[in-house]
Amino acid sequence: MKRIMVTSGILAIAVAASGSPDEIVLFDAATTPMAAVAPQSGAQFELEDGLVRITTRGGTGYPGVRVKGSWDLTACNSLTIELANLDRKGELPITIRLDNPTAGPQSTGMFVDRVMTRGRTPTAYTIALPPPLPYGRELNARLTGMKRSPLATTGITADLDMSKVVGAAVYIKEPKLDWVWGVRRIVAHKGPAKDLPAWMLLPPEKFFPFIDVYGQFKHKDWPGKTHSDEDLKKAIEIERADLAAHPGPEGWNKYGGWAKGPKQAATGRFRVEKINGKWWMIDPEGCLYWSHGPVRVTSSSAVTPLDDREFYFTDLPKDGSPFALFYTTRDALLWPYYVARGIKRTYDFSSANAFRKYGPEWFSQYADISHKRLRSWGMNTIANSSDARICALRRTPYCDRFELKSPDIEGAHLGWWKFKDPFHPEFKTDFRRQLIQRKEELDDPWCFGFFVDNEISWGGETALAEWTLKSPATQPAKIEFVRRLKEKYGSIAPLCAAWGAEYADWDALLQSQKDPPPGAKADCATFTAVLTEAYFKNIRDEFKAAAPNTLYMGCRFAGSTKAAVQIGAKYCDVISYNLYRHTLDDFKLPEGVDKPVMIGEFHFGALDRGMFHPSLIQVEDQAARGKAYAAYITSALRHPNFVGAHWHQFGEQPTTGRFDGENLQNGLLDVCDTPYPETIAGIREVGYRMYEIRSEGNK
Repeated sequence: MKRIMVTSGILAIAVAASGSPDEIVLFDAATTPMAAVAPQSGAQFELEDGLVRITTRGGTGYPGVRVKGSWDLTACNSLTIELANLDRKGELPITIRLDNPTAGPQSTGMFVDRVMTRGRTPTAYTIALPPPLPYGRELNARLTGMKRSPLATTGITADLDMSKVVGAAVYIKEPKLDWVWGVRRIVAHKGPAKDLPAWMLLPPEKFFPFIDVYGQFKHKDWPGKTHSDEDLKKAIEIERADLAAHPGPEGWNKYGGWAKGPKQAATGRFRVEKINGKWWMIDPEGCLYWSHGPVRVTSSSAVTPLDDREFYFTDLPKDGSPFALFYTTRDALLWPYYVARGIKRTYDFSSANAFRKYGPEWFSQYADISHKRLRSWGMNTIANSSDARICALRRTPYCDRFELKSPDIEGAHLGWWKFKDPFHPEFKTDFRRQLIQRKEELDDPWCFGFFVDNEISWGGETALAEWTLKSPATQPAKIEFVRRLKEKYGSIAPLCAAWGAEYADWDALLQSQKDPPPGAKADCATFTAVLTEAYFKNIRDEFKAAAPNTLYMGCRFAGSTKAAVQIGAKYCDVISYNLYRHTLDDFKLPEGVDKPVMIGEFHFGALDRGMFHPSLIQVEDQAARGKAYAAYITSALRHPNFVGAHWHQFGEQPTTGRFDGENLQNGLLDVCDTPYPETIAGIREVGYRMYEIRSEGNK
């Protein structure tokens, strides 16, 4: 085995890269000089059997490698990258970026796209390169606040001068976990540019405004697009007929439990139980229950910022108009994120369209049809982050989530937020206060459980302790860590010898906010486990004191360490994951863990209905989306540990992005409250049969 370790990117193998006349090779592990390759965000890489094997750590920004060069890709229309996912943690999103000399933090002078890697064997992934646009730079300069703009028909960002490419970077965007992966080749392919629609050739004065009064993209048409208020009224009648033709699965009780299935003891509340080798939820009537439904059942899914962007929109309502109300409607869960970013002015297109569609009693009509839709589609859950008023009708079981508000570990990696300090005296008291505020829901028989936190950044097996050591001396977790180290070592000298450190005394360690030396790894792994245990135990104790009959459903892992899952399993009724992948066939819990598992988020999306971003998992079109949905849920139903899966989300995100720019095609409804029929067909296909699928093989 040929292996050459590189940590600083300076090692030369003087072999020239080559390719066919129709290819431009940007990188080839077998031939590219390693002096042209540099690490990003602390990544380490080594040349091993014709593959650059890359080791990256969680919480480190954009770890990977960047290849330096000088290429004219003007004649190229696609790029192939050969990647290997050498870990066994599921699908891994890898970002590819091409740079101009002027590339900068505002996404200028670069092309960015992302692929989901699966297998350990190097696999080729091909992506389209951006076509030349006559006014691309001028338009892109004004298209802000979106994860993907209308001009990004290829890539997440496409603001690249193809004739002056000087770098090709391959990396993971803000990973929460450690990963091992590899790249073998990056090759650009020559070919004709694709034909462009006429709207992509428009100058700025004709392109803007590009959003119509309904919040849709103005310059394109597609099946199901709303062109008038009359279309909205017709949509009501079409859907009423569809709902009447599909009243919901036979054999369900009022909770959506399996009335025809084997009965268990009825306790009046939801619980979990393992039956015939498979985990199930049990509903209040004692029926087997598998949780199937969407996140964020709210009319306010498409709230978008207007600050410095009002020229995007056609005929925004004037003061005094009935539609001016929708400058003020908002989603309760997400609104603090708008406030935190200083966003002052927004418009709620989805609620405005519900008003157009249903009239003065629009919200009660929307709430009523939401429950009818879910049952008709073969769904039985309103998942977290939904409108409490809709849940309170007690027609569909629901769950929700808490976001802890207690003090941070200051040195922690910033994901959605920093890891909370479970040794801080306010950790328990703040959570207790939150529980009291939600007491009515916690005691509601229709509420089966709560998640606590969402997509925490765990880093690696030593990260929480390392972040603690980088915190101020007043950090309660740091004080506790140093106390334990004193108990173990007695004096500072043995610790310095073990760690390879030079702390003058214990106070010097407490005052230091630097990364610990490599010798601290074992102690950091131990204290990371201590922090993890304190986190889950403190939450469980307070949660069960307030709501003993409600399920504590974990923290919605979006990447996790083995220790975090093993420790969390001791305290959570249900372990939860947000897993964006094609199926769950390869999902495994760590050895020794056997707990019920809930999928908190998954989705698929496409670009055939006017949205600009195809979601985290792209499929070809809406027909493929429906098939992908059925395949994912089927794989969950066949896995013995899963007790439910929740789609993200009910209604479409805003075309022009929410507070963080997300504008994904991830809704079951479009911005005009129209269901995507192909997706609904896929949901019904599996939803109406889910208890039969789940019980297959039971004796």
